[in-house]
Amino acid sequence: MNVLMNAGPWLPVPPSDYGGIENIVATLIPPLRERGVRVVLASVGTSTIEVDELVSVFDEGQFTHLQKPYNQVMGVAHAHQARVVAELARRDDIDLVHDHLEVVGPAVLSALGGPPVLHTLHWDLRKHAAFYGDFPRSIAVNGVSESQLRRAPAALRAASLGAVHLATPLADSGLRAERGDHLVVLGRVCGLKGQHIAARICQKLGLPLVLAGPVSGLNNAAELEAVVQDPDHPLNGHPDVRYHVDQVAPYLDGDLVTWAGSVGGEARDRLYASARAALFPIQWDEPGGTAVVEALALGVPPIGLRRGVLPEIIDHGRTGFLADTEEELAEFVLRVDEIDPEECRREARARFSPAVMADRYLELYERAIAGSRGRGRPRSAPAP
Repeated sequence: MNVLMNAGPWLPVPPSDYGGIENIVATLIPPLRERGVRVVLASVGTSTIEVDELVSVFDEGQFTHLQKPYNQVMGVAHAHQARVVAELARRDDIDLVHDHLEVVGPAVLSALGGPPVLHTLHWDLRKHAAFYGDFPRSIAVNGVSESQLRRAPAALRAASLGAVHLATPLADSGLRAERGDHLVVLGRVCGLKGQHIAARICQKLGLPLVLAGPVSGLNNAAELEAVVQDPDHPLNGHPDVRYHVDQVAPYLDGDLVTWAGSVGGEARDRLYASARAALFPIQWDEPGGTAVVEALALGVPPIGLRRGVLPEIIDHGRTGFLADTEEELAEFVLRVDEIDPEECRREARARFSPAVMADRYLELYERAIAGSRGRGRPRSAPAP
């Protein structure tokens, strides 16, 4: 099978630090290739993952441009997608396009009449109600959790082939670290992640907390301070920056609660693996839960609010705790030693390894191809 994997123009695959979708693509590609799938990756030129072919229009990731006004950035995704269309037009050997480019991907690919498309929904589906409410019938989709699909518009649910939970290479890594006393919240610092709640809980309980993740693409305190002190900087009024300044920074005492900035690579994994627990006081119905899966893989018990995907991937009382209130969350933090780290690792290996995700996607690829034939669409056809 030949698959064109469309990761988009925002970050390389794999990304150097933060990059949820690109990390998932980087996790999926190796086991697909081990199973004989030939992968053509549509990404940016600095992508380093081993693939059969790389297609790109931008040398560098365009993520930083997302903070600009729409009329300055609107052409980025379309320039990338035009390159994908041109690639499909010049060849007839692509059996399926696995698309990860939000809205622009399915909007453009639905009009081609070329190979079948499976579009993975990584995000909050309420953002684009007009588009998802009348989704193109020629595109098959999958969700990253059952809870995400239950909240999807009817047109999306009708096009869905099911949910595939996210995976992590850490499930196979065997990484161990000496368990420390600190708790951790890993991920982009924003109101949806609820870092201020974790900070408030840990200050009340007298437990050390490390917050790790970028603030609107700003990776450390110096970068953030430069933005805060410059009223003309385009990020000065960004919601994530204001959230950090107004709701998180007051808890940062340099001792009990700290912000490590954006941490990547081995340093990130060891910070995570050495944590006593990982906190997820999420303030929205998170669809994917990558950081939760990573915590399980490292034997770090996840403790979170009962929202979104968390009840699907945390077995309450066995591999972590699920709370309904902030007060209950604090109570479970004090009970974290009841969770066996090895049970967390076993769960991750059984459910969230790259091999498990790849096998599930191969099933969906075959179903998408068969469904395309059923609609009278050829398996491989160049775009007009």
